[in-house]
Amino acid sequence: MHHLKIFIELTRLSKPIGFMLLFWPCSWGLAYSYNVNQNLELFIYYLILFFLGSILMRSAGCIVNDIVDKDFDKKVERTKNRPIASGKISIKRSMVYALILCLIAFLILIQFNSLTIILGMGSMFLAFSYPFMKRITYWPQLFLGVTFNWGIIMSWAAVNNNISQEIVALYVAAIFWTLGYDTIYGAQDISDDEIIGVKSTSVKFKKNMKLFVILSYFLTALIIAYLFLDNIKLDLSTFFISLFYANLIYQIFKFKINNPKSCLNTFKMNNYSGLFLFLGIYLN
Repeated sequence: MHHLKIFIELTRLSKPIGFMLLFWPCSWGLAYSYNVNQNLELFIYYLILFFLGSILMRSAGCIVNDIVDKDFDKKVERTKNRPIASGKISIKRSMVYALILCLIAFLILIQFNSLTIILGMGSMFLAFSYPFMKRITYWPQLFLGVTFNWGIIMSWAAVNNNISQEIVALYVAAIFWTLGYDTIYGAQDISDDEIIGVKSTSVKFKKNMKLFVILSYFLTALIIAYLFLDNIKLDLSTFFISLFYANLIYQIFKFKINNPKSCLNTFKMNNYSGLFLFLGIYLN
């Protein structure tokens, strides 16, 4: 039980917001594909596979991140008690866990077509490169957006065996969405990050953070409108996309830069954003 508790803490399985934010973009790509393909059985099957894959890869990503950041984590109030930073688990054991998770994820990946497998292997490079970005650029959130939303491309390719202009546009919209919500999330650590030299958009735009988040969310909303609201109808799709917009607007008013709890709670609201857009695309 002790090892299980540490494993759950290490992989953040008790904090589902992380793997849900990885899963929702996958679901958007599948929902968009369903509008074209109309194969409900395949849609549900792939939805389950991508959900499991999101849990596995996010868990493995957390372990790699904590290994790379162990020295930083010791100096940050929010992260100093993480298992690796606090010495509850060795790096060697952590790496074994990460490898097992990746192997299981690979078994899921090979259920798809060749293009999806190639894209999936590429995503592993992105995922394991991300922890190093905060050392070399003030834009690690941009790299996170590229990584976290890769599932949009993969899920579309899994169904259609190609990459369309529309799905790339949705991918770009999701990147801006991540830029916004992860900048809010990063605001929790600005003081500690500045002391230890960690870079982020939260640090870079700390004096104009609201404006930066507004711009990021606006670009997200603009692309979504282009893709799905070209012929506005009073239907459920428009209703849920409107809820997606309302959620983003509410976040802008809700989060307080100097209040870590406010930033965390606002960040978590993006689970609803992901759900609303999924339903909006599925019903479109």
